[in-house]
Amino acid sequence: MLTETTTRASSAHEALVLSLLREHGPLTRGDLLILSGLSRTTLYDAVGALMDNGSVLASVPEAARRKRGRPAEVLTVNPGAGRLLGIEFARRAVRVAAMNAAHEIVGTTGEPHDPDTPWQTRIDLAWRLADKLTHGTLRPGALNGIGVGVVGPVGTPEQGPLWAPRHDIVAARVRERFGAPALIDNDTRLATLAETVWGAAAGEQNVLCLRLSHGVGGGLVMAGTLHRGAHGRSGMFGHITVDPGGAPCECGAIGCLETVASIGAVLDACRTAGTAAADLPELVSALESGDAAAHAVLARVGTHVGRVLADVSHAVGPDVIVIGGELVDAGRALMAPIEHMLDTHVARCSYGAPRVIPAGLGDTGTALGALALLRRHPDHEAPGLREATRALTP
Repeated sequence: MLTETTTRASSAHEALVLSLLREHGPLTRGDLLILSGLSRTTLYDAVGALMDNGSVLASVPEAARRKRGRPAEVLTVNPGAGRLLGIEFARRAVRVAAMNAAHEIVGTTGEPHDPDTPWQTRIDLAWRLADKLTHGTLRPGALNGIGVGVVGPVGTPEQGPLWAPRHDIVAARVRERFGAPALIDNDTRLATLAETVWGAAAGEQNVLCLRLSHGVGGGLVMAGTLHRGAHGRSGMFGHITVDPGGAPCECGAIGCLETVASIGAVLDACRTAGTAAADLPELVSALESGDAAAHAVLARVGTHVGRVLADVSHAVGPDVIVIGGELVDAGRALMAPIEHMLDTHVARCSYGAPRVIPAGLGDTGTALGALALLRRHPDHEAPGLREATRALTP
């Protein structure tokens, strides 16, 4: 039985072969021996595994057939194998990211829609966006796996969605439309995972992420592992009370962080304070022009956010805090009070307060995180997904 170390080494060898084929194009085994530096046995084992799972194709060029002796096979990446797709079903948009068999992100794209757009229409939109990324080659059954980000608590891959029953329907409809297995998780939690793989916190092991958008939520990566909590409720920072006498929240409580730090709440507060900002771009313009009322509103919002982050930091001890979502466009008017609260309220110890940084992936974070989810949970997918993705697992 292969040990975990041996399996990881084999995965790394296969990833190297795929990378060389993508970089150099069709190559013979002899070419790969020279370029890879692997032993003959190790290379042939890696190539054999990739051919067995369909990631690599072998052919003999016509010119080689006409020569004497045994013709040398040419190896190429199978463009139709190993494809993974990440989809975010946000409140107001669908976003898609695609990855090929060589473990490269092919691209990301998205399209806005009305908040009341039917789910089937959103799924059809995801198909069109995915077909665009794959240059019109998408067919039912052509994908090895799909990661899906949705709003609301989601448990482990075995548990699936736990809050809104519609999520079960969404997952089933995605599987039916694309002809591929799907893993589903919370959108902001997936964005957190993506930031630790490709984004602002790449390589960090203990990360707290907060997204300030039309809703407020977050995620935790602890010791390099995405933390879901019991019943998938980890990261619901938007429902921590910050103003006991404040506005009612859609969750049923009073004065949640979401009632003061969501985009809608911030715009309402600005209008009440005398700043006529109809949307976020107008708010950013007001801040840039030095509007005192707008700056005062963002200072209050940042203070609330910073206090929540300080309290959570005492509980989980992150090295890095990533702030994402559209509200980050407010810049220092938002970030400065957050940093001030952390600097003054987090117990100093010898390491100081967590480092605070803006998210690096923007709108693409959740869709990319859905790809990362597939990378880390190959055992829950259809036959073929484990082999196509195991070399990706950190």
